[in-house]
Amino acid sequence: MNDQINSGDEHGHGELGDAEYAEFMQLATQEGFDAEDVEGALEEAGHGPLPVLAVVGRPNVGKSTLVNRILGRREAVVEDRPGVTRDRVTYEAEWAGRRFKVVDTGGWEQDVLGIDASVAAQAEFAIEAADAVVFVVDAAVGATDTDEAVVKLLRRAGKPVVLCANKVDGPSGEADAAMLWSLGLGEPHPVSALHGRGTGDMLDEVLKVLPEAPAQTFGTALGGPRRVALIGRPNVGKSSLLNKTAGEERVVVNEVAGTTRDPVDELIELGGKTWKFVDTAGIRRRVHLTEGADYYASLRTAAALEKAEVAVVLIDVSESISVQDLRIITMAVEAGRALVLAYNKWDTLDDERRFYLEREIERDLVQVQWAPRVNISARTGRHVEKLVPAVETALEGWETRVPTGRLNAFLGEIVAAHPHPVRGGKQPRILFGTQAGTRPPRFVLFASGFLEAGYRRFIERRLREEFGFTGTPLHLSVRVREKRKKRK
Repeated sequence: MNDQINSGDEHGHGELGDAEYAEFMQLATQEGFDAEDVEGALEEAGHGPLPVLAVVGRPNVGKSTLVNRILGRREAVVEDRPGVTRDRVTYEAEWAGRRFKVVDTGGWEQDVLGIDASVAAQAEFAIEAADAVVFVVDAAVGATDTDEAVVKLLRRAGKPVVLCANKVDGPSGEADAAMLWSLGLGEPHPVSALHGRGTGDMLDEVLKVLPEAPAQTFGTALGGPRRVALIGRPNVGKSSLLNKTAGEERVVVNEVAGTTRDPVDELIELGGKTWKFVDTAGIRRRVHLTEGADYYASLRTAAALEKAEVAVVLIDVSESISVQDLRIITMAVEAGRALVLAYNKWDTLDDERRFYLEREIERDLVQVQWAPRVNISARTGRHVEKLVPAVETALEGWETRVPTGRLNAFLGEIVAAHPHPVRGGKQPRILFGTQAGTRPPRFVLFASGFLEAGYRRFIERRLREEFGFTGTPLHLSVRVREKRKKRK
């Protein structure tokens, strides 16, 4: 099987080589697909995640209103008081034919750990995870100390910034906007997010600085250590595991949950290789700003996950699998990272708890059956060495690519043996497909009609059975052939 699977190089057509791409496009046009649509589907899937635009600024300057204006619909919660948006919320947007993600970072309480800390916690992560930033300032109020604090963060991050001077409702406000040149971020773009004035011009500027596809922030250093994020809810044993793998006390371990506040990057020798482990603060189920440091720790954990290649999710087997555990696993899958599940404190299990744990895993973790599982004890070091082959397996699956010819032969067998159910007198068929990207593997299927979610899950399951893909999420997108108009 391995000789049929390889890693593809980037050729500007997802990860298809030039000859494979030409052959594929010929097949697509023969089947009645528009060449431009096919090219768009490949480019979309090949690039992986869409570029990310973060909207940052101090409370009550109109960030959520601006996000709604960019989206062209009312999605973000808007209320005339600071701090309504507590968690970062991501939306998909489009402008001038370009698609991108918008992150509404929301407000933060100014009295939690002081103004500088609260600005840093919210804005720092948003800026780090974004490809470009819209910095929103209330032109009517002018630049405040909080705005200056954000400017320092922006300069340090070095990301492209578009300065939005909001609440400029007419020509009289233009002078207020011009005063914001003093921030040193270039031209302020006068906008009224509420009425839509100037937002089009501002978005044109955004497209100039937003990349067509995001730069990958992981695994770019050839031969460099692979990045592993240890994530899990508080007090699950992440720091103990890091110390055990390192062979020394590098991180403070305390029975009080949430001792670790910042990710600590550690180069660790394990299984004859050097790995870069990121130990992170635990993620709580509901993060409120009143929890102060825990809120900031959650943001930093998400940032660590963004930079990692593989996530090792620790689960405390002495307790029932919780909503928190499921949420953390979902975060890793949605981030598109390779995944390993490490069941910690295994040495504490008795037969009864082991029986119920297996039932919980079957019931609650059925969606991630593909993730390698390791039963460990971070405290005693039991089976910690098994983490390395599990991580290597997950990374191998994450980077696997199936050649288009082999994939279509497989799809043909599937369609013949297990056709899509007939719905409304019609039976959609998968015509052909290709793998447009890796890390994680991303497939585009071209079909004669809409494929139901259950059939898509069936295809994903069969892909895993045939080609492995252990330890990695799979992204499946489907393009449906448009009906040709019959000539009279």
